[in-house]
Amino acid sequence: MTLMAHLRWGMLTVLLCAVGTFAGDKKDPKPPAVQMVDSGSFGVFVRGQRVVTESFSVQQDNGVSIVKSHLQETANSTGPGQKSDLQMTGSGELVRYDWSDGNSSLVVTPKDEFLLERITTGSSSKPAEQPFLMPNTSAILDNNFFIHREVLAWRYLATNCHTDNGTLKCQQGPVEFGVLVPQDRTSMRVRMELGAREKVTIRGTERELLRLNLKGENFSWALWVDDKDHFKLMRVQIADDNTEVVRD
Repeated sequence: MTLMAHLRWGMLTVLLCAVGTFAGDKKDPKPPAVQMVDSGSFGVFVRGQRVVTESFSVQQDNGVSIVKSHLQETANSTGPGQKSDLQMTGSGELVRYDWSDGNSSLVVTPKDEFLLERITTGSSSKPAEQPFLMPNTSAILDNNFFIHREVLAWRYLATNCHTDNGTLKCQQGPVEFGVLVPQDRTSMRVRMELGAREKVTIRGTERELLRLNLKGENFSWALWVDDKDHFKLMRVQIADDNTEVVRD
């Protein structure tokens, strides 16, 4: 399978035209209307103790990328947890983002080429509205949802990297993205940059993975993706918070 095909199932099809292919690979057949891109779960560990499990799925349905996630706290396995549903078009435009925790909910949709967030709380039946002067191609990077970090990594790889004699090469220096954090009702700029291939232990097995560095004004995260398996996110380390995220 070509590198383009690896990324296509993980990111928006139109963005992939800039990604090169491996020499000698065969052309992939036309995909079905509904394609499962990724599914599984992440374990979130703080100081070595599992505190949250994130179950997720990523699929494409007739040109729309659908990213769903459910967070469940280990200490509250019977509660509703948090749910999110992110939908994007093939050209990277936001269709809709929904979040809920059983008490409050929010929806982000495009409005006049910008973004509008509507927040509903248990104490109010009328949603509060907050506009954001951001293009509808801005990334959603909501709190606690690590699958959103995988999607951002795919976007970075698809738009800023290519292959040269079978080797992945990316733009020199960090690439900046404008992102919306709906639960915080705020926007920010983040930067992503390609690191080196590193040996990382996943569930007791050493693997060689590709490192990406994700940074913002007040945080610095290390992400490891598997370039031999559709660039899936395998591990996240947040050193400042003694937090590690590992794919189950």
